[in-house]
Amino acid sequence: MPDPTPHELSLAEPILHRAARIEDAVQEFREHRARRRGLVPTVIPYTGYGAPGWIRVLCRVLLTRRGLASDASYYGVRGWRSFTSVAVDDAEVTVTAGGTTHVVQSDRGGVVDAKVPIDLEPGWQTVRLSAGGMRDVEADVFIVDPSTRFGLLSDIDDTVMVTSLPRPMLAAWNSFVLTEHARRPVPGMSVLYERILAQHPGAPTVYLSTGAWNVAPTLQRFLTRNMYPSGTLLLTDWGPTHDRFFRSGQLHKQQNLRRLASDFPDVQWLLVGDDGQHDETLYGEFAREHPENVAGVAIRQLSTSEAVLAGGRSRAQERTRAGSAPWVYAPDGAGMWSELSRVGLVDADPSAPL
Repeated sequence: MPDPTPHELSLAEPILHRAARIEDAVQEFREHRARRRGLVPTVIPYTGYGAPGWIRVLCRVLLTRRGLASDASYYGVRGWRSFTSVAVDDAEVTVTAGGTTHVVQSDRGGVVDAKVPIDLEPGWQTVRLSAGGMRDVEADVFIVDPSTRFGLLSDIDDTVMVTSLPRPMLAAWNSFVLTEHARRPVPGMSVLYERILAQHPGAPTVYLSTGAWNVAPTLQRFLTRNMYPSGTLLLTDWGPTHDRFFRSGQLHKQQNLRRLASDFPDVQWLLVGDDGQHDETLYGEFAREHPENVAGVAIRQLSTSEAVLAGGRSRAQERTRAGSAPWVYAPDGAGMWSELSRVGLVDADPSAPL
């Protein structure tokens, strides 16, 4: 086979958008300046998942003064501080667990999202992460037992947390100004999730959102403070890509839903979202593409005021749905529990474990 011509090679290479080139130049300047000030690479661990034989490692590499993950958590301060961190692109991160060591690399935003061949027992486990020769940190990973057949996947914005995210000014206010103390949980949702998981021991929990990795510590504190079950956060990286000004939140969710279907082909997911954004459309598409991976869909109905702030209420509920998975609608966790019981997705018997 003849070698490819220079023209063919240029077509194969991604076209780096002008905004991305500007972002890269600014990032390089900030990183160089931060290193001159003595800041060192620091791994910020996120909760991952896996199965016997592999794990999905999630973390971010930032520059901090002391090399401590807590330096980048910004506990108790306004959200804008999380967007001033200096990420380290193309950083090598060493992953150690199960008697083996592997090296993975961060992307342009300092984020590591890598599948690593490490064999761990089912349940909650820890792996050790390090970068730049600095101190190790521990990251939790949930290993799904091969016999598991049920999983819980939840949106965050306006599903477990009232944010009115689609309205640009409110989105900025929630992301850059408010602390997690000022964010309101959706009534009854944490109890709903606790009851569902009590009936499915060993089920994985995934929180899928279009939020930025910058606010992961804030979101994690919110979930913990409001007693939501532990699980994996799947967020995205704000900013330009090689071919567009801003990343697509819908594409981020589509890709992760398909990845979960590939990672756990025998698991059926209960998909929980709201009717103020694109959850119904995305979940409907996924249910048609992978009916074997959907146990049901639960959609939180926004209140009238929330729907106005969100830009209107979806009318998808009025359309005929393809597929066999049941869909339920309710305004809060208590209503969803009743609806899920009605269609047989949960056991509402008082003697059922809570």
